[in-house]
Amino acid sequence: MKLIESLLDYSVILYRDPDRLLYDKIADSDALHYRLFWHRGIELVTPHKKNRKKNPTQDGRSLRRYRKRWKVERTISWLKNFHRLVVRYEYYAHLYHGFVQLACLFTILKRF
Repeated sequence: MKLIESLLDYSVILYRDPDRLLYDKIADSDALHYRLFWHRGIELVTPHKKNRKKNPTQDGRSLRRYRKRWKVERTISWLKNFHRLVVRYEYYAHLYHGFVQLACLFTILKRF
């Protein structure tokens, strides 16, 4: 939970801050939610912990996005079946990007 803000600071891939950040239950913190929303304009979407003492701050509408998160995690797990992507033998980013696209193509072809 402490590294979320530093990860957003370090991210060179993103051109701008995202509108929403989906994360696990571990990031259910009112202080983090406040800092992300008021300082960066990012809505933190996390399910609440079971042992939460304060009243819930989210309704079910924002958690609908969290329910679809499994599709992204499943796709990443499919791509991790390719050893070349996990280890990253390529030095150049454009070669690595090409192998990611090739792995996506093989994954799609395997599903049909």
